[in-house]
Amino acid sequence: MQIEQPHDFRALVDQYPRAIMIATKEPRITYVNHMFYSVTGYQSDDVVGKSPSVLSSGLHTPEFYRVMWQSLASDGRWEGLIWNRKKNGEDYPQWLSIYAMEDNGQHVYVGMFMDMGERAGADERLASLAYYDPLTELPNRSLFKEFLNARVSQHRRGEACFAVLFVNLDFFKMINSLHGHERGDGVLKQAASCIQSVVGKDDIVARLSGDEFAVIVELQQYSMLHEICERMIQAFRAPVIVGERECFISASAGAAVYPVHGENGTELLQKADRAMHMAKLAGRSCYRIYSEEDDEKGRREHELSEALTVSLKTASDEFYVVYQPQYDLCSGQVVGVEALLRWEHPAFGPVSPGDFIPLAERRGQIHEITQQLVRGIMGDLRDARPALQGRPGLAINISARQITDARLGLAIGPLFDRIRELGWRPEIEITETHVMNLSDQCLETLRALREQGVGIAIDDFGTGYSSLAYLQNLPVQVLKIDRQFISSLGGQSGGSQIVTAILGIAEALDLDVVAEGVETQAQYEELCELKCQRGQGFLMARPQRWQQVQDIIADPYRSSPA
Repeated sequence: MQIEQPHDFRALVDQYPRAIMIATKEPRITYVNHMFYSVTGYQSDDVVGKSPSVLSSGLHTPEFYRVMWQSLASDGRWEGLIWNRKKNGEDYPQWLSIYAMEDNGQHVYVGMFMDMGERAGADERLASLAYYDPLTELPNRSLFKEFLNARVSQHRRGEACFAVLFVNLDFFKMINSLHGHERGDGVLKQAASCIQSVVGKDDIVARLSGDEFAVIVELQQYSMLHEICERMIQAFRAPVIVGERECFISASAGAAVYPVHGENGTELLQKADRAMHMAKLAGRSCYRIYSEEDDEKGRREHELSEALTVSLKTASDEFYVVYQPQYDLCSGQVVGVEALLRWEHPAFGPVSPGDFIPLAERRGQIHEITQQLVRGIMGDLRDARPALQGRPGLAINISARQITDARLGLAIGPLFDRIRELGWRPEIEITETHVMNLSDQCLETLRALREQGVGIAIDDFGTGYSSLAYLQNLPVQVLKIDRQFISSLGGQSGGSQIVTAILGIAEALDLDVVAEGVETQAQYEELCELKCQRGQGFLMARPQRWQQVQDIIADPYRSSPA
């Protein structure tokens, strides 16, 4: 580009709202405009005739400048974030655009820049640059990465460490769904204010995308990080005001520290993100600092989750059903069986239901799990003979998330019909923690199932927070005492008090009781003394394939220790 009228050009740039500097190829500064002084603190006489390096902060590596000059040589321009130093010694982030030009036959470079740390002129930045989030006026992901890489370069000189925080709002999608995106935008603005209120004025807060925020926090000591993270979580526990309404939100946070957890910006941000996901898995509204152990656990869970998706879609033969008999503890007779799904993966081997069932619930695949369970049971019962005596129950576990899903009835309807054909009782089990949060619609569905003769049991009873008033109104017939309470029986620890209390509750509410996890003769005998009606566990019979469990059903007293 040729400058034909240099005096007119310089008169123009003197009034330009951004700082401008012209330098020769050597390089030497030949001209700066009035805004240059406002940004840098240098007068024209301070810098004209000197190298542009007089402005350098010393934070960038030689490789950084090599790439800059290569771009100028090949494209005639360079644009990006650079850290320079003001006359007062302050390092600051500068958005710099450099163009190669011809001035009176001389090859020169024209640099235009602004102080990215100044809040003044935000509207201009937002309109002209793609590096700020227009909603919150915070740096976006691209600019945050530039800040982060610059901080890494700065701290390589041996200064105090810093941390990267990854902050994510909990259940933000529900706000958009229930109240609309306008309310959601208001919550995001308030969330940005909450985060900024926790960190220092020199710390960098950015909105990466959606409801994800990131922070660069300077640390004088590593121990400061726990306090900062705790304050971050607490800041979200007070309601935020959007319009004239209160909104209650919470946040989960993860943190990674330079250079302990990573030596470059990409690695730090990734590990802070992983730590945040561990906070989500821990129950949300909390924080986690990155650890190798947690990362390995999260990596395995991710791999397992992907494998589960593939297996459910393409390898149904990896899933099979086992059955664990339930016994009448007084007579020793088999009174029912619980059907349990198992997964045998070719690479992972046998995968515990305690691992893959929660994964399926989180990923919305629990219906596919139930379909595999029903498919396996139907295959086993195809040639089964009707029960010769009694009316044993066949129980399956159901997730509370499925109760109002229309697909559930389509899946279990034919199974329950087949169970009834055999003269058995269909039963479903739901964990106590899920039962306590059921909606009115879910409760109505359970009542309808009970009216159809389906038995309903609360599984893992004692681990939740059931109230007697709530229990009294639930359409359940059975409480299954969690195995952790049964394990304390038969010794000197006095573990019978809780079991006795549960049996008292059941008697008051006219409910049956099943003891889970009976593994020793002493536990069995104490349960009999306490007049617990039913039990299941390794002492009597382990979960087995249908071929084996049929023999137990045919000879119901064979495995009983009574």
